[in-house]
Amino acid sequence: MEDIAGKTFKVVVMGSGPAGLTAALYAARADLSPIVFEGPEPGGQLMTTTDVENFPGYPDGVMGPQMMQDFRDQATKFGADCRYGFVTDIDFSERPYTLTIDEKVQIKTHALIISTGASAMWLGLESETRLRGKGVSACATCDGAFFRNQHVAIVGGGDTAMEEATFLTKFASKVTVIHRRDELRASKAMQARAFANEKIEFMWNSEVEGVLGDQVVEGITVKNRNTGELTTLEDVTGLFVAIGHKPNTDLFKGVLSMDEVGYIQTKGQSTKTDLEGVFACGDAMDSVYRQAVTAAGTGCKAALDAEHYLTELELA
Repeated sequence: MEDIAGKTFKVVVMGSGPAGLTAALYAARADLSPIVFEGPEPGGQLMTTTDVENFPGYPDGVMGPQMMQDFRDQATKFGADCRYGFVTDIDFSERPYTLTIDEKVQIKTHALIISTGASAMWLGLESETRLRGKGVSACATCDGAFFRNQHVAIVGGGDTAMEEATFLTKFASKVTVIHRRDELRASKAMQARAFANEKIEFMWNSEVEGVLGDQVVEGITVKNRNTGELTTLEDVTGLFVAIGHKPNTDLFKGVLSMDEVGYIQTKGQSTKTDLEGVFACGDAMDSVYRQAVTAAGTGCKAALDAEHYLTELELA
């Protein structure tokens, strides 16, 4: 990092998922010489995904890590400088903004694209972590189709959990919803839809104690929180965790407008934030869709917005 200390850049991209690398590609092709700091999870959430079948251009599917390597290769081909590094502090008091990388190297940038993503909230089980991407998932839309005519379980009681449970019934023969309380937090409409679906069953006052299997999910153990009784669902081949996502935006709290969860609020249909020259894209600002293809689309928008901003400053 010492080679960039003290330098001023036109565009800095924070994060290296689909949004960040698409932003880098567009910025590079616009001759803005972007530098990308890949953050604590280079490649983003797709690095823990196995088969991706719903991204255009990969008719035979692609492994998540390979797809992100393709994104990275394309961005660097056109001149993006992608580096392992983490933006640990930002001084927004004057422009160009001062960024601290890995708590030691300082650089400046005229435009900042925030694509730090969001992280799925997990149960915290060792077996869950070990089998993530091997039957354990946080995205029914991404992975549901792999479980045709199989019994899957989903953890959660909110709108997202009910929406994903209903979606999973398109493929699975049975969906068991595991909820730690005796009633759902989901809206009445979402509850009614789930209760009316013959494929969905509920285990109340329960939580997953463990995920069985060495290489793939081969069942789960569920504990009743009231009685302590353990039940093994031996035929479950997929476990979906739908207890929420947390956007990786703590660095911007008190600086940029956010919703109550921490998703950055952007202006209208643009990626502009409260601050001049600061743009947000991907899962850091999208609490609704959370798909690779939509994240890439917002990354494109952020780069175009940044280019227009720099043109006005006569820097592009």
